[in-house]
Amino acid sequence: MIRFGLCCKFHDQPIKFHTTTALYLSKLSDSLRSDKISELCLKNSRALLASLEYCHTNNIGCFRVNSRILPLKTHPDYSYGLNSLEQAKEIKACFNLCRQRAKEYDIRLTFHPDQFILLSAKDQAITRRSIEELAYQAEVSELIGADVINIHAGGGYGDKPAALKRVSKVLAKLDKTIRDKLTLENDDRVYTPADLLDFCQANGVPFVYDLHHHRCLSDQLSTEEVTVRALKTWNREPLFHISSPKCGWQGAKLGPHHDYIDIQDFPHCWLDLDITVEVEAKAKELAVNKLRKQLRSR
Repeated sequence: MIRFGLCCKFHDQPIKFHTTTALYLSKLSDSLRSDKISELCLKNSRALLASLEYCHTNNIGCFRVNSRILPLKTHPDYSYGLNSLEQAKEIKACFNLCRQRAKEYDIRLTFHPDQFILLSAKDQAITRRSIEELAYQAEVSELIGADVINIHAGGGYGDKPAALKRVSKVLAKLDKTIRDKLTLENDDRVYTPADLLDFCQANGVPFVYDLHHHRCLSDQLSTEEVTVRALKTWNREPLFHISSPKCGWQGAKLGPHHDYIDIQDFPHCWLDLDITVEVEAKAKELAVNKLRKQLRSR
C-alpha cells in the first residue's frame, strides 16, 4: 500500500513553521537574540506536533519536516546548541512527544535539506559546512524518530565520476547517526537515475526516485526499470517523489511544480507497491488528498 507524504508546510491549515534572518538577529542584543531563537524553536516543535495530528486525522502517512525547524542552527555567526536555549527542556519534550505520536500513528518523518548540501564539492570548507548541516538534521531526526535525510548528489564539476568518488569518501567518514539516515535522489540538472543507481548500490545508500526529475533529465532507463532497481537499494520502506510541471509538459520550463498532481503523471507500476510517495505540489495537503481520491477512483 502507498503511504502518501506531505512536504514541510500547509496550504489551508493554520499550522505555521517560523523562521528568521541573520539580518534581523544582527540587530538584537545577545540575550534578546537567544530568547528569539528559543521562542521560534518551541513554536516549531509545537507546529510539528500539530502537523502530526493533522496527518493522523486525514490518513496522511508521512510528513517531511522543514529543514529550518531550528532556525539558523548552523549559521556561521549565529549557530547554537539546542541545550543552550532557555526553553530547551520544553522543546525537547515536545520533540519527544512528536516521536511518540509518529510511532503511535504510524507516520513516517523525513528531512530533505536545501540544495546547498554538497558532498561532492572540491572545496573542503563547503563539504565541512554541509556535514555540519547534516549533523544538525540528524540530531533532530534522533529526537523525533525520522528515518530519512535525503539529499542530491551535488555538482558534477565537469567530471561526474570524480565527483561521486568524493561523495563516497565523505560517506565513509560520516557519523553513524547521519549515515544510517542518508539517502540520495536524482535531480533535474546533473545526476540521472542511471548516474546514481550503481553508486547507491555499491555504497549502501538508499536511492530516492524522483520521477519528475527523471522526466526533466532523462536517461536510457524507463520508469519501470528505475523503480525496480531503486527498490533494491532500500533496507526499509522505499521513498519516492511525485510532482507535475507547473505549465505542463509542453511548457518552456519543466522544473517548477504544479499546485496539484496530474493523475496521468502517476506511474501504474507504483500502484501495488509498499512505498512512501512524497507529493511535491504547491497545494500541499489539498494536493495529497486530491491525488489519493483520484487514485482510488482510477
